[in-house]
This record gives sequence, structure tokens and C-alpha cells, in this order.
Amino acid sequence: MTHRTHTINSQNSHFFSALFTRMESLTKSQQAQQLAGHSSRAGKTQTTEMVPAAATTAGLTMSSDESMILKLIQQTHSPDAREVQVRGLLSLVEDILDRATLDSDDSNASMLPLPTEDHKLMQSSMMSVLDSVSYAIDRVACEIAYKSLTGSDAHEITMSVFEHLSSFHWHGKLVLTLAAFALNYGEFWLLVHFHSKNQLAKSLAMLKLVPVQNRVTLESVSHGLNDLIREMKSVTACVVELSELPDRYITLDDPHLSRIISTIPIAVYWTIRSIVACISQINMITAMGHEMMNTQMDSWETSMLANKLKNIHDHLAETLRLCYRHIEKQRNSESLKMLHSLFDTTHIDNMKILTALIHPKNHSTPLQDGSTKRKKVHLDVLRRKTVLLLISDLNILEDELSIFEQIYTESRSNLLGIDGKSHMPYEVVWVPIVDPIEDFERSPSLQKKFEALRAPMPWYTVDSPKLIERHAVEFMRERWHFMNKPILVVLDPQGNEASLNALHMIWIWGTEAFPFTRAREEELWRRETLTLNLVVDGIDSVIFNWINPENYIFLYGGDDLDWIRRFTMAAKATAKDSNVKLEMAYVGKRNHSHMEQIRRISEAVRAENLSHSWAEPALMWFFWARLESMLYSKIQLGKADDHDEVMQGIKKILSYDKLGGWALLSKGPEIVMITHGAIERTVTVYHRTWKTHVPTKGYTKAMYDHHHDEILLETGKPCSHFDFHINARSGRIPEKMNCFDCHRPMEKYMSFACCHDDKLLDQDQNYNF
Repeated sequence: MTHRTHTINSQNSHFFSALFTRMESLTKSQQAQQLAGHSSRAGKTQTTEMVPAAATTAGLTMSSDESMILKLIQQTHSPDAREVQVRGLLSLVEDILDRATLDSDDSNASMLPLPTEDHKLMQSSMMSVLDSVSYAIDRVACEIAYKSLTGSDAHEITMSVFEHLSSFHWHGKLVLTLAAFALNYGEFWLLVHFHSKNQLAKSLAMLKLVPVQNRVTLESVSHGLNDLIREMKSVTACVVELSELPDRYITLDDPHLSRIISTIPIAVYWTIRSIVACISQINMITAMGHEMMNTQMDSWETSMLANKLKNIHDHLAETLRLCYRHIEKQRNSESLKMLHSLFDTTHIDNMKILTALIHPKNHSTPLQDGSTKRKKVHLDVLRRKTVLLLISDLNILEDELSIFEQIYTESRSNLLGIDGKSHMPYEVVWVPIVDPIEDFERSPSLQKKFEALRAPMPWYTVDSPKLIERHAVEFMRERWHFMNKPILVVLDPQGNEASLNALHMIWIWGTEAFPFTRAREEELWRRETLTLNLVVDGIDSVIFNWINPENYIFLYGGDDLDWIRRFTMAAKATAKDSNVKLEMAYVGKRNHSHMEQIRRISEAVRAENLSHSWAEPALMWFFWARLESMLYSKIQLGKADDHDEVMQGIKKILSYDKLGGWALLSKGPEIVMITHGAIERTVTVYHRTWKTHVPTKGYTKAMYDHHHDEILLETGKPCSHFDFHINARSGRIPEKMNCFDCHRPMEKYMSFACCHDDKLLDQDQNYNF
């Protein structure tokens, strides 16, 4: 046996002694005690344990020993201004380690991708980097190989590596040491693979005592070190990635970030120490040659180190996640400020504004043209045009889209020129919001829902919710009060905000409200009075055709079919007896969570010929949306006072609807009264009471007087009660309001209503007044 082999045997005895002692303290087993006793007689034990007690703890919670180690390695750390481009070197090292396995000349190795042209180009650029660090790599490789053969313990060798690499940054130390290991490990497996094919490799393997014929030993090395090498690569990749984070956002001024980043040195220490253990095992095998046998201690040591590095990697991966979240938050904050600043600046056109909101990045065609259904177009199609941004999540109501599409299509057809092209003064763009966007990326159902919503839209649509960046969504929430329910933001040709939400103007007046400014809204309201034309305009041509001075018209609503039957039959009987022409129409109920129930009632009304009723649910939705829009429009314009006739009428309908049945009576366009469910009693007692007054007072006057002078005295006047849904469409909620009946100040209550409760409202949150 050679002197070199004798040295390794002596070192092996010391190593086993320390390791068996460690196992005795951990397992307390009789077998471990016997092994430790036998090993202690073979020679002196090493002074430093291979893995301290803290090795099995989660994360990087340091033991007292590790705290001392940290102080020692920090004393060696004296980096200069030199910056080594380690990313390319790490890729080269990872490629070596991925291919350096027992099966690298078999089918498994062939599954690894061959070098691409980009990879070859990267290797070419690596030459200058290698020129500057090759000496350091060789020196570390030799240092570890020599000291592991001369009996030095792992900690001593690791500290020696830190001394040699003192002038490099932490990530540089780690990558260079891993490169030194790849040099050693790659050479070992290269000789194993080619010894049977190449005489030079065979002779060199014999000279280096590589046990090429001992399959058991080679399998032990390959399988025993694979897990540890994988963790070494993972930790190194995390450390390098942390080093590449932008200093602009990751600074030691943040105590939390400073604390988690300060654990990097100890992660570097344990990875280098694991590299030392791997190189030591390879050197033991080559030194012992064919006499080297697989031992339980080898696997125990590598398993303990692999577990330690896995905990470190998990900690670093979480650190990276926190850092990226911090960076994203900082970048979003900066982008948000820039976006606000952009909207406060005057521009010659709207391109900067639209590009900032619908961020194309490398997406040169971020819009899809709804008129062609498939064609993708650039933002330039919107240049110097008034743009209506229809902003919503993917839960936008089909009824809402249907009505909006009808208004858009009619407007477009009315503006067709002699050239057959539409000359609309504005364009609509649907901006779909999915927040967080990660939900969209990992949900095929959301992606299908987006495509299904977009498919029938005849206007422009953003090509994907992913084009709306997080800061843009935050901007819409902050500045435009977007709360998932649809809003319609109007930007003029210069990108200025003409309206933060013109949707209520669209529902009331359609495209007649163009250019959707506050001045235009005030102008349109000056033309309006509380008439039946205003209440039903643009909804149903049947009702609209009823409006003439000779016709009496009842609009009514509610969700009690028995009340509807009694009311409609009694009302028609009074009209027949009074020889007046009465038309009636059922308009449903405001609460959209009752849609199925209202649909069944509407079908019954038509089937029993009780009155006219809309077969399309979208028309009922539109009726109530217009009334709500009138209310919100008046509030925004500061017209929510008791002297505004339109406001008082709208509040009555919305309030009585919440109480149950209600009715609006008009003679031609003139609204005679708006009342709650007690109107059913008024028409029921017709023959016994007010019938005699019809010839002198007239049909409507006789009914009105009896209802107010008799019926309401018995039943009482219900004070007003209605809801403001908290969303962008509602805008500003008034600080105070008076009851339209008793004129006293109303009390304000807050309530929460689940959208799945069919007894409550369809909104997530609402105010009850």
C-alpha cells in the first residue's frame, strides 16, 4: 500500500470516529454506541463536527456555533471593485454537473439538450471571464484536494477557501468554488465514461486510481452525491439571483430586507462546505482505488448536508419571493405616480395616455377590432379620437352588454356616410380587468369566459387582460373608483378625462349625451321633466306608442303574483266601468337576485293576459338601470334636494319597489301619482267608494283623492327606504337626504349583502337609507 493510501486510511479512521460519535448522540442506539467505541480506538477524533446541531433546523435559524462561524467568514470578506459575470460561468458549471453522472453515456444523457447557437455564443463570451478567474478556480480546486488528502477537517478546508477568495463577493465565492468542484467531478466521470473507448482515458484512469471496474462503488458515488449536488446547484442559483436584484429597490436601509439578506454568508458557507465534502469523497475513492467500499457513514453525511442545504434553499427561495414582491410593489408605486402625473399633463393627442393604460410592451397590436372579429390592430386607430373605455371584470351582466351593444349598434348605423363607412365621433374599447392577473393565467375557465364575452362585441377590445398591468388597475381604482362593476371612462382626443363614468348618461340619453361632459349632462337635464316619456324612453316602443293624452297608463312592479292578479283585474274593471282606456305594463323588480322569480311572474302575467310585460329580461334590467342612473346623475350634479321633481319621483319608485308592490299612474305623458302596494285596495273598493266621483272629478282625480284621503289614512304613508350600491357607478353618496313623504332627515345605515342571497341585494356592499 502506498504512503498516499496509508494517509487516507488514517484520515478515514478519524472521520468515522467523529461521525459515529455524532450518530451516538442523535440515535442513542446500542449499535451506534458500539460503532463509536470501535472507531474511537482506531485513532484520535476530529475536533470539529461535520454537521452542527443546527443543521436539521428549518430555514436559516442559526445556532451559536453558526453565529461564530458567521463572524469568522465575515472577517475574511474583503471584496474589491471587481465584478465577475458569474451567470454565464454558472450555466457552464451546471451543464457539466448535469452531464457528469453514471448514465451520461446512455439514453438518459442523450435526453439532455445539445448546445444551441446561443449557448455556443455564450461559451465564446465566457472566455474573457475565464481568463480572469481560471487561476482562482484552479487554486481552490487544488487547495480542497490537497487538504482533504492531508487530514484537514471540513471546516478548516472551507475557511481556507474563504481566505483564498476573500476579494470576491459572496456569489462570486460560491460560483468559483462550485466551478472548482465541477473541474474535479467532471474529470472523474469523463475518465469513467471513456476508459473503455479511449486508451488515453484508460491509462489516465489507472494512474488516478479511478475504480472504473467497480460498479458498486461508482453507483454509490453517483447516487449518494446526486441529491447533495442538486441542492448545491439550487442554493448557488438562488444566491446568484439575489445578487442580481436591482440595488435601486433592494437596499439595506429596509430592516426586514437587511435581516433576511444578511443570512446569505451562512448559506454560502454551508454550500462550500458541502462542496468540500463531495470533493473529499471523490479523492478518497481515487486514493483507495478498488479497496474503497460503500459505507453507511458516506450516505449519512451527504444526507445530512443535503437536508441542511434544502432548508437553506427553501429559505432563500422565500427570500427571493419577498424581494420580488417588494420590487414589484416599488415599481408599481413609481408607475402609479407616473400615470397620475401623465393624466395631469397636457398632450397633443391621446397616444401616451392610452399606451400607459393599455401597456403593449412588445405587443405591437394590443387591440382586437370587433367589427372584423379577428383582426388585431395598433393603438394608432384611436389617435386623436374620443375614446370610451368600458372597464369591467369578467362578471359583467349579459343584459348590460346586450343593451350597451344595441345603443352602440344603433348609433353606428345612424352615422353611416354615403361611402358606407361609419363616421362615429368616438370609439369604444373594452378593458377587461382580472385582479390578480395570476388567476387568469392559471385558470382555463377564466380564459374561456374572457373569449366568450369578447366574441360578440362589435367594438375594440384589449387583446388580453394581461396587457393591463397592476399599477394601471390600481390607478383605475384610485382615480376612477373602479370597483369591478362596469364603468365608462371618457377620454377626449387629447387624452383628458371628459367623464369618469358616463355609463349613467348612456343609459338615460344614449349617444345623444356625446361628448359626455358635465356641461352636456346639465344641458340635457334642463330639457327634462318628470314624465312617462323620461321614465320609459328608449326601452319599449309598445309603451311609448301608448303615450297620448287620451290614454291612462299603469306601470307597476313587485314580486307577489297574487297581489299582481288582484291589482290588475281590479284596475281593469275600474277602467271598463269608467269607460276609459287603460293600458298596464309589468316592469319587474330592481333586485336582480330575484331574476328567476321575476321571469316566472312575467311569464304568468303574459300567459294570464293580466297586462303587457317584457319577455326579454334585459329590458327589465335596463328600466331599473336607467332609474338608478338618473338618481346617481342628479346626485353628482348636486341636484339631490327636495325641490327637484325628477329626483323626488325617482326616489319614490326605488323606495316603494323595496317595500313590495307599487304602481305609477299617468294620463298620457303626465304622471298623476306614484304609490306603493296600497293602490290595490284603492282600485278594489272602486264600486263602493270613489266610483260616484268619476263623472265629476274624472278618473284619475277621483282615484287620487280616494287613495290619499281615505286609503293612506288607514294604511299610513310608508317613509322612504332605498339603497345606494357602493361602486364606481354610484359615485358620491349624499351626506344627508330628507324623506320624500314626511320631509324629515333620513337616518343612514350600513349593511352588507351577499350576491348569492336571493333575499338580499345583488351587490357585495350597499348603504341602506
